[in-house]
Amino acid sequence: MNVLVTGANGQLGNCIRLASKESADRYIFTDVMEAMADGTPISRLDITDAGMVRQMVKDNDIKVIINCAAYTNVDAAEDNQVLAELLNATAVRNLAEAVKANDGTLIHISTDYVFGKEPYNVPCREDQKGTPTGIYGLTKLHGEQAIAESGAKALIFRTAWLYSEYGKNFVKTMLNLTATKPELKVVFDQTGTPTYAQDLADAIFHIIENRAFKGNEGIYHYSNEGVCSWYDFTKMIAEYAGNTGCDIQPCHSDEFPSKVTRPSYSVLDKTKFKETFGMKVAYWTDSLKKCIKNLKENEA
Repeated sequence: MNVLVTGANGQLGNCIRLASKESADRYIFTDVMEAMADGTPISRLDITDAGMVRQMVKDNDIKVIINCAAYTNVDAAEDNQVLAELLNATAVRNLAEAVKANDGTLIHISTDYVFGKEPYNVPCREDQKGTPTGIYGLTKLHGEQAIAESGAKALIFRTAWLYSEYGKNFVKTMLNLTATKPELKVVFDQTGTPTYAQDLADAIFHIIENRAFKGNEGIYHYSNEGVCSWYDFTKMIAEYAGNTGCDIQPCHSDEFPSKVTRPSYSVLDKTKFKETFGMKVAYWTDSLKKCIKNLKENEA
């Protein structure tokens, strides 16, 4: 079976590459750039070009698309709504329509940012109404709606607080700051769950290897287990890295003015995922330790 991966240069795309190395399926990695983090050659694909997407899917007889591509800069999206809509919704429609025409399945990555406006205090379920607080969340919600309107067979995985050994992310930023700053303020009034991208990639790969995507179309939530604030997350990052010289203090979100209001509570309920696919989900601190260990070993 042929599997197309978009956004291959991103965090999740690189983790899918690692997960799929021993697969008997043929994975085709694509991006707007032409080499991955380890130098692996990849195919160039502009997912905003509907004709180019259709041709790629047809020529390679693609039966599964894993869409890891997105416009993810939450603040910049407020000033770039047209581009965010193009990448997060229009391009998603292109992928959905192309894979439908080849009788395939789309596996699409969405976000906890489709929630946030309502004052949730219990984990968000898949059937809750989307109430985004900014352009990023709104355009990602439009992407989900575009898939539904296309009629394509699809699995949508909403995830949150994604980090990995690749690219720019919160863990790598805080590793640097807690190693170089004598003190640091981090918000404690935004609550969610970190997600190690390799865990999500392994879960998606397992579903594909076992053909469990067939007959299980729908929306699923996936993050690591547990709950924390960005402050708690930072404290654990510093502790596991041995960065003990930084005084990390909690603060309120309004001390860091932003163009967009981020969800104050976006913990995802993963019951449906676990019951459908029979998989356990790692606790967030266990996965964080693995990632930091890998980053430290790569420095050596």
